[in-house]
Amino acid sequence: MSEDRAFYPPVDPVQAGLKGRCPRCGEGRLFKGFLAVGDSCSNCGLDYGFADAGDGPAAFVILIIGFIVVGLALWMEVTYGPPLWLQFVLWTPLTLVLSLTALRLIKGVLLTLQYANKAREGRLDGPQ
Repeated sequence: MSEDRAFYPPVDPVQAGLKGRCPRCGEGRLFKGFLAVGDSCSNCGLDYGFADAGDGPAAFVILIIGFIVVGLALWMEVTYGPPLWLQFVLWTPLTLVLSLTALRLIKGVLLTLQYANKAREGRLDGPQ
């Protein structure tokens, strides 16, 4: 990521990420599809080449949504004891909807935080 010399008012990275907006100007779109990151900001021209969240969003989604859904399923099993088919019908759609929604939100937040903190790929220093 090259040094950013343009002046833009500070943008809250969490808020910009949740809205799917550019981490520099807070106006342009971050995503060109549901989860695909765009090439650059349509407003300020920031190149999104630096943006690589890797598997981070998926790991957070698995931990957060898994905790919620498994906890609710266990509570329902202990409290009401519904048949297995009902558990499947209830929790499968809920898991899919929550996971897809959370994946986009968390990916946006991680990418904007990556820009705000000037995070870069790790490098090993050679012998000096």
